[in-house]
Amino acid sequence: MLDQQLVNALSLGCVYALFALGFTLIFGVLGVINLSHGAVFMVGAYAAEQFMSRLNMPLAGGLLFAFVFCGLLGLVIDVLVLRPLRKRNAPHLVPMIATIGVAIILNNGVQGMFGAQNRRFPDGSVSSEPMTLAGVHVTGLELGIILLSFVLMAVLMLALKRTQLGRALRAIAESPKAAYLVGVNVEGLFYLTSFAAAALGGVAGVLIGLYSNAVFPLMGQPMLHKGIAVIILGGMGDIRGAMLGGLFLGFAEVLSVAYIGSNMRDAVAFGLLFLVLLARPKGLFGTLQERKV
Repeated sequence: MLDQQLVNALSLGCVYALFALGFTLIFGVLGVINLSHGAVFMVGAYAAEQFMSRLNMPLAGGLLFAFVFCGLLGLVIDVLVLRPLRKRNAPHLVPMIATIGVAIILNNGVQGMFGAQNRRFPDGSVSSEPMTLAGVHVTGLELGIILLSFVLMAVLMLALKRTQLGRALRAIAESPKAAYLVGVNVEGLFYLTSFAAAALGGVAGVLIGLYSNAVFPLMGQPMLHKGIAVIILGGMGDIRGAMLGGLFLGFAEVLSVAYIGSNMRDAVAFGLLFLVLLARPKGLFGTLQERKV
């Protein structure tokens, strides 16, 4: 029984980590807490569901479409909302408020187009037949979520740690002005970051839509709250912290449902998070260093 719960917790925690990766990437590079990320997550689920339903496409096609569609949406948000604020050196609260407005527009737009009722992915999108691995029953969906999430997280980590692009992004995270002076295309990498972060959020939306078998306009709101909690727990702007924080939250939620009750799910998870932050106020990997302009 415990083994089964651990598998469930791992699959849910992987989705939380994937969502939080995009969230923390935006904060680490652009210095912005993008509160429209939950709405982008929701748009990704709808984009894949519509693509698969209308064109009779497989899940792989839906995931790829959500990745590209949400990446482009993130790019549009950056160009129309965040870039003008960057050029005016707007205080940190202004982008947060602006992205709240973007989230409301996206939520209302999707609800106006598709209604408030739950939608579901086409039958047969994923196999519901359980497999037995080391005595534990695992569905194709759970295995796919775990594998895809770890692959995307590993690719992002390697890109940031081992490539010239990653070094440039780390330089921007430290000081955009200094990065510009040494020849880094700061604005271009801001756009790339916005694309990648939104694309990861869109994929996470598809996975949660499949996991919960429900797609609806406000599905991104609770995920946004959890994403904020995860990046604070892990350390603001730290990729490793986002991964571990997402897994921590997934395990806390699933095990509390299994052994305490579903009514206490969020209370237990966020209570444990609070206790961790009492011991580590900066988060697991946070340093609370001030970003240099």
